[in-house]
Amino acid sequence: MQENLVIVESPAKAKTIEKFLGKDYKVMSSYGHIRDLKKKELSIDSKTLEPDYEIPDEKKKLVAELKSNAKKAKKIWLASDEDREGEAISWHLCEVLGLDEAKTNRIVFHEITKSAILDAIQSPRRLDMNLVNAQQARRVLDRLVGFKLSPVLWRKVKPALSAGRVQSVAVRLIVEREREIQAFKSEPYYRVNALFGITNSDGSQSEVKAETDMRFKTHDEAIKFLELCKDAQFTVGGITKKPLRRTPAPPFTTSTLQQEAARKLGFTVSQTMMVAQRLYENGRITYMRTDSVNLSSLAINTSKDEIIRLWGKEYSRPRNYQTHAKGAQEAHEAIRPTYMSATEIEGTAQEKRLYDLIWKRTAASQMADAQIDKTTVTINVEGTETKFIATGEVITFDGFLKVYRESTDDDETGQEETGYKLPAMQPGDVLQRREITSTERFSMGPIRYTEASLVHKLEELGIGRPSTYAPTISTIQQREYVQKGDKKGEERKYVVDTLKGNKITSKERKEMAGSEKGKLLPTDIGIVVNDFLMQNFPEIMDYNFTAKVEQQFDRIAEGKEEWGMMMKDFDKSFEPTVDKVMNARSEHKAGERKLGEEPGTGKPVFVKIGRFGPVVQIGSADDNEKPRFSQLPSDKSIETITLEEALELFKLPRTVGQFEDSDVVIGAGRFGPYVMHNKKYVSLPKEEDPMTITLETAIRLIGEKREQEQKRHIKTFDEDTKLEVLNGRYGPYIVYDGKNYRMPKNLHEKAAELTYKECMDIVNNAPEPKAGRKR
Repeated sequence: MQENLVIVESPAKAKTIEKFLGKDYKVMSSYGHIRDLKKKELSIDSKTLEPDYEIPDEKKKLVAELKSNAKKAKKIWLASDEDREGEAISWHLCEVLGLDEAKTNRIVFHEITKSAILDAIQSPRRLDMNLVNAQQARRVLDRLVGFKLSPVLWRKVKPALSAGRVQSVAVRLIVEREREIQAFKSEPYYRVNALFGITNSDGSQSEVKAETDMRFKTHDEAIKFLELCKDAQFTVGGITKKPLRRTPAPPFTTSTLQQEAARKLGFTVSQTMMVAQRLYENGRITYMRTDSVNLSSLAINTSKDEIIRLWGKEYSRPRNYQTHAKGAQEAHEAIRPTYMSATEIEGTAQEKRLYDLIWKRTAASQMADAQIDKTTVTINVEGTETKFIATGEVITFDGFLKVYRESTDDDETGQEETGYKLPAMQPGDVLQRREITSTERFSMGPIRYTEASLVHKLEELGIGRPSTYAPTISTIQQREYVQKGDKKGEERKYVVDTLKGNKITSKERKEMAGSEKGKLLPTDIGIVVNDFLMQNFPEIMDYNFTAKVEQQFDRIAEGKEEWGMMMKDFDKSFEPTVDKVMNARSEHKAGERKLGEEPGTGKPVFVKIGRFGPVVQIGSADDNEKPRFSQLPSDKSIETITLEEALELFKLPRTVGQFEDSDVVIGAGRFGPYVMHNKKYVSLPKEEDPMTITLETAIRLIGEKREQEQKRHIKTFDEDTKLEVLNGRYGPYIVYDGKNYRMPKNLHEKAAELTYKECMDIVNNAPEPKAGRKR
């Protein structure tokens, strides 16, 4: 009979724990939840609001194995993660395996190290039903919202849409930010910078960079100031020196790790969580879902030893941080390495990079402040109150900056690096003017969210919890309410005026304004769904309501609120609202907008969401004639498209002539304009205008596409038409019966000479494809 059975939720965790426990313990994995609400139905009792769970088919075999092992074991230990989700997994195991909750050992730890596991075994506890109920409340509430709102969207907006409690609010943030950007009017202003020379005591020359203490509103004002500078004398006024201290950022929480990994490593939020999960399960870092910045005394002491060993005593300064996150829960530890002595680890490139970031942030949090001497020099300009200001910063002791400097979302705007040293100056010193430059700049509007800055905003508003940020951001992108993309920006001219000697020269320069990379942009469907929900379900979309719900979950977890009552209170007002909106009659479909009328026919022109996305419609259903439709190209939005732009879409498709006895047609699709000939499509290059492209150019593009296709087809075989040698991005490969087969590199050069038998040998001896992981 097996002495002990330990059940965890992931195989990687099981493998790591098994190493520590010895032969008396068998460790099995439940592979996450073993039961859940039914996929295709509400699965919640309409009267009692009790959830109805089921074991999905793919988990039945695993559950049978767990049951048989549980029967053979004398003692069972449930060791799922230490948060609410983990507690719920343990409860489901108790229920399904028929375990007595009062006798089953529940153990928790926030790092997978030998000492943490053995300590947990020494002090087991019982299942905490308050935590389980908090998780059930979240699951049931989200299911109620999702299942009851989605059919409303199918009827009123577009089939196959879905809504979610936290996701809808996240989309609202992105839509509102987009509208702020559209409404923002940029105003020009003028920055004036100067380069002065100063003679040092030994006769050598140094330079001083400075900027005016004010910005000029108009070009005339800036030019007037430059004119005044032609004959002015520049003297040093006040000099102030003050020491500054910079303190390190606290250790990582889930949200700050997601933000820094995005800024420093370019990771997406879900990628960060996936890599952190692997590090945790392999015993490298503490639990990666936490909103605490607290460190254990063991971590503080081991960090201290490591800092002293690497950099000396003066770099060490142990400190503990307090958590101030709105509604912070589950007072674990911050995310830190399990062993500070491991400065490097084995693993994939991503694991190494993320671990290095976590190690550095933890070490920095336990290091001395950086000490900086900041010098500010005021430079007086004869004949005006406007002054130039020169600042210099010198690091006198680098402290934590030796290891780590925190990034911010504005880093791209080019922050001044610490370390610009000013030459020695005295009040009254005369400076020589070398060059003064006025540069036209423009006021900056709000910037779009990145995945990381959206997480920061959600946390700030108290919406969601460490475990919900990554899934929320993935879901809104999968549902195509939001897409991550680049905004091209527009070319903008600006003026630079330079005073050198006694001459002012003006130059007009160009820059790309408003170009952004990897930002979250709302799609047309996202905007329409958001507006519809805002109008009809304002409570669900209210930031305060969403944050209040999170606080109620926290109260349930603390045993201060009953979860069944919370569900009933919510449903009491929600259900009637759903019925009312579902049955309300409206003249227009959600998101429909009339742009005007078609010249000549007087037919109305609408923009709206159609079955397959945003469309422009000319004419209405009650006319005798059928309305005409055109898909909206991806660079146009139903919010901003004008009547003129909409009518342009109906000029296509246009036939430009004939080639090889078939029409050559220019059309436009969701992914841009194309040439169609003989049922084959060729994308139009960016520089070609679909409205003016000639037949000759279209024929040339058709020819180029055919040539490409020919180069792609290296060889076919009379023995079997299903076999072909093709040229791909990574060189030649074999296609047989619709499947691709890799060709050894040494055969690439003679791909065109391969015989039928040689190709079939490669096909028949190909390794079995790896089983794809189920999402």
